[in-house]
Amino acid sequence: MTNDLFTYYDLDKEIKSRDISLIFEDWNGEDERIVVLSPHDDDALLGAGYLLLAAMSEGCEPYILIFCDGRGGYSSIDEKDKIVSIRRVESTNAYEKLGIKKENILRFDYPDFSLKPNIGWILPEGREGTTVRTIKALREIKPTRLLIPNEYREHMDHEALSYIGSYDGPQVGDAILVDVAEPFRIRGFLKYSVWGDFSPEDALLAGRDPALRGNVAIKAGREVEEKIIQALKEFKSQQKIIDQLVKKRLERVVNGGYIEVYLKFDPRPSIKYEKYKKKILEIDRKS
Repeated sequence: MTNDLFTYYDLDKEIKSRDISLIFEDWNGEDERIVVLSPHDDDALLGAGYLLLAAMSEGCEPYILIFCDGRGGYSSIDEKDKIVSIRRVESTNAYEKLGIKKENILRFDYPDFSLKPNIGWILPEGREGTTVRTIKALREIKPTRLLIPNEYREHMDHEALSYIGSYDGPQVGDAILVDVAEPFRIRGFLKYSVWGDFSPEDALLAGRDPALRGNVAIKAGREVEEKIIQALKEFKSQQKIIDQLVKKRLERVVNGGYIEVYLKFDPRPSIKYEKYKKKILEIDRKS
C-alpha cells in the first residue's frame, strides 16, 4: 500500500490532507508504533483496518493486542470445542495478509463476554486482573499511538476494553508500578468503531453536529478496501457474520473512496478554571 491511497479529514476544523499528521499530531514516520486494542480477533481489522494500512505505508510498525479468546464465536456446534484454536489460526492469517508480523499479534485469552469482570489489578478473589498485564505489554512495546475500541452500545467486551485502554493507557507513562517495566508515554489516543456510532458527548462539548460523533476520518481507495475484505475472508469460521459486515461496509462509499471514522480524544482532560473563576468573580461582585 502506498500513502497516496489515503486522505485524512479533521471534521471539527473542516479540512483534509494527504498528511497522516492530520490524524496523529507530530507524526514521526518510522519512529512511530501503533497498538490496536482489539476485544476479539477480528475487531481491529473491521474497525481500524484502513488506519493500520495507512500507518504501515508511512513506515510504522503496528501491533495488535487481542483480549478475548473467541470461544463464543462458534456458528456450528461441531466447532464449539475447537473454535479458539481455529480462530487463532484464522486471525494470524488475516493480519499477515495486511503485512502485520505474527510476533506482533499478542493474545490475552480472556473468555468472550467476560472481559469486564477481569478489569483491575487484584480482583476480589485475589487473582490478578487486566491492569498489570496491559501496562506491562504496552511498556514493552512502547507505542506512540493507542487505538481503543468504541465503548458506546457495541458489545460488553468492547466497552470493557475501551475502559481499560482509556485508563491504563495513560498510566503506561506514569511513575507507578515501575518494577513491571519502564514507563513510556503514549502520545496519541483514538477510538475506532467496529459497527456502532460513538457517544454524542464529544460532539456536544465541541459544538459539532451530534450526528457527527467522530471527529477525524480517513478516505481510502478501493484497493485498500479490497485488501481488508481479502483479510476478513480468512475468518472462515465466522463467514455468516463476516458476510453481513462486509455487505454493510458498502455504506462507507463516498466520492470514489471508502471512509473509516475515528474519535480523537484526550483520556485525561484537565479542568479549565477560567470560566469557573469568571463565574466566581460575578457572584462575588453581586454580594
